[in-house]
Amino acid sequence: MNSDTAISIKGISKAYTIAHGALKCPTFRDVVMERIRHPFHRPWRETFWALKDVSFDVKKGEVVGIIGRNGAGKSTLLKILSRITEPTAGRIELYGRVGSLLEVGTGFHPELTGRENVFLNGAILGMSRAEIRKQFDAIVAFAEVEQFLDTPVKRYSSGMYVRLAFAVSAHLNPEILIVDEVLAVGDAQFQKKCLGKMGEVAKGGRTVLFVSHNMPAVVALCSRVVLIREGQLTREGVSQDVVRDYLEALHATSSVVPVGERQDRLGDGSIRVVDFRCGTRSIRGGGFWRTGEDAFAELAYRCLPHRTFRNVEVALGIRKLDQTPLLYLGTKVVRYVIDSIHGSGSFVCEIKRLPLEPGRYSITAEIQQNGILVDLVRSAANVDVAEGDYYGTGVIWPYGGFLCQYSWSHNPGEGDDSCR
Repeated sequence: MNSDTAISIKGISKAYTIAHGALKCPTFRDVVMERIRHPFHRPWRETFWALKDVSFDVKKGEVVGIIGRNGAGKSTLLKILSRITEPTAGRIELYGRVGSLLEVGTGFHPELTGRENVFLNGAILGMSRAEIRKQFDAIVAFAEVEQFLDTPVKRYSSGMYVRLAFAVSAHLNPEILIVDEVLAVGDAQFQKKCLGKMGEVAKGGRTVLFVSHNMPAVVALCSRVVLIREGQLTREGVSQDVVRDYLEALHATSSVVPVGERQDRLGDGSIRVVDFRCGTRSIRGGGFWRTGEDAFAELAYRCLPHRTFRNVEVALGIRKLDQTPLLYLGTKVVRYVIDSIHGSGSFVCEIKRLPLEPGRYSITAEIQQNGILVDLVRSAANVDVAEGDYYGTGVIWPYGGFLCQYSWSHNPGEGDDSCR
């Protein structure tokens, strides 16, 4: 093995068995009654391969991004790397201490305080008590949880959980740092802080594996990217090239598959986005927007039958095709209250004087209920913005993505005759 290798992944496969027609958590009585009612019924089992023969190496000090759609197998690979689950076939060789941040609260004991969990996680990583004490103040300052340090972490919000978990993983000096999309739980300021810390870790010569749907962050942080599709490694190479090809394929697919039929979505599905329409004030069903003109976006939804849902929040995220965030249009931001919904219907967002330049944009649709995600479809649709006269002057000046209303004035100083 090359002495420069930090991670060697050789032919990793992972299979799960899915039982169809079996009772969930059956009691003995349930099993007997089921056999009496359906004496000839037998549940059948299906083998699902989450990963299939994945192989690649990561060098020491290299920052590698792992990208792919939801369900592609990225998180399964990281769990195998972190020894949370065993592979069905293949082997992994790790040369160095591994720090992982895969899910909110991974490695934390809910009954222990934040302080106690810092020492517990450090011990799991193989750190001595003296080493943990040396980094303790930096961990607490980074996580910004001083006030709750002696509170059991079961009372932490998801944001507090992930702040402390990331701080522990990043500051206790693992040779290999593995970070999943869990950073999306934090707010924008904390995400920026984490990305900066990962940049520092990488510059310090440690190895980083980074899974994210934030493509600008992947390109900025990672020298190399691995693309996984349906459990298989389909491409690896320079980050810009792989990300560009992935986004082109992603948007080609999302424009073909209607949002109601998309399977790569997050949430429990109790409320689902089933259609997306957009248009302008002058052309309601046009399917496009125009710069400077009032625009609308309509999300059709369908709820689980015979249920009423309260405290519903809806949001649209408008991004460039490389997933750079541009606008977040959420009901919570403008304090628009949706008391209750049931059955089916639609939410309509009106945008006054659309400030986007001409081009193609990606729309992400999100629904939450009582603060819990019930449906999230990234790149639910693409929207083309047509050229428009935003300023009403006949001058169209594309520059950087946004336009805004502005004016100029001049305050001449003494002896300034330039404007006379």
